[in-house]
Amino acid sequence: MTVDEAAAILRRTPGTLRWWRHVGEGPKSFTLGRRVYYDAEELQAWIETESERTARGGGAA
Repeated sequence: MTVDEAAAILRRTPGTLRWWRHVGEGPKSFTLGRRVYYDAEELQAWIETESERTARGGGAA
């Protein structure tokens, strides 16, 4: 999927995704020619990892 499509799913701007790519953060991406793309499965895996990593609450009281 394109940067714009991935940004829409993540509810972030394409510029944020470009910044994350620049600093080595965010979901895995790849290039075809000069264009950047995101694999849908990799994007979903990153979302799940971030969800687990940043989860709060739900523990035993």
